[in-house]
Amino acid sequence: MIVRQLSDIVGTDREVSGETWTSRRLLLAGDKLNFSLHDTTLKAGTTTHMHYKNHVEAVYCIEGTGQILNKHTGEVHPIEPGVVYCLNDKAHDAHALTATTDLRMVCVFDPPVVGPETHGEDGAYPLLGLDGAPLDPAA
Repeated sequence: MIVRQLSDIVGTDREVSGETWTSRRLLLAGDKLNFSLHDTTLKAGTTTHMHYKNHVEAVYCIEGTGQILNKHTGEVHPIEPGVVYCLNDKAHDAHALTATTDLRMVCVFDPPVVGPETHGEDGAYPLLGLDGAPLDPAA
């Protein structure tokens, strides 16, 4: 059994930040599960461009408001507490998440992230092995 407090993650290597977001990674690949679980906050007034080419992500909003743009279709959906979205595992939907207020999201990734991943220029997290070395997504 794994039991963790969010407050125990803050200020450790499990708290990873980008320009527009902070992700507190509660469960990671090293926990030997088939997913990772993150408590992520996106900063008010920002837009984060993402394209998870190596992962499938499901996101559940627990605080704040904003909108998500599906870059493939042009569709825009409001985001508020109680809304969940899941990216297409075949198209790996490129998307942009705009935070009107601070947005607090619970995110699940498959395959699980290792921990230090941040978005590359293409908006994707790299696919890493447990040792932090890059893996070939085609393998």
